[in-house]
Amino acid sequence: MNPEDAQLAIAAGADGISVSNHGGNMLDASSSTIAALPAVVEAVGDRAEVLLDGGIRSGQDVLKAMALGAKACLVGRAHLYGLGAAGEAGVSKALDIIRKELDISVGLTGLARVRDASPAILC
Repeated sequence: MNPEDAQLAIAAGADGISVSNHGGNMLDASSSTIAALPAVVEAVGDRAEVLLDGGIRSGQDVLKAMALGAKACLVGRAHLYGLGAAGEAGVSKALDIIRKELDISVGLTGLARVRDASPAILC
């Protein structure tokens, strides 16, 4: 969540950074991961991969995170909801829904690939 912490982690040898607020469980007024992401991406540059963990509930959320510089997203609760609803098949279904929503969202922006997303697609 903190650009300075990300820089310290890289200096200590980290190859990747996960921007996470632990699901907001720490403080009810903690900043969202998507709000913290751009500053962490800028601080890290190309020295490490930046992942977003938290707040991913749809394919559109993944697209927004990728547009702001995340290399990948951790789905947090979505797979747990699928697990609770239908076991292993529910996890697969939850991930499939997010994947399909992402494909549709990318197409609606006029992009061919999610990796081409940039802040310009965000209104």
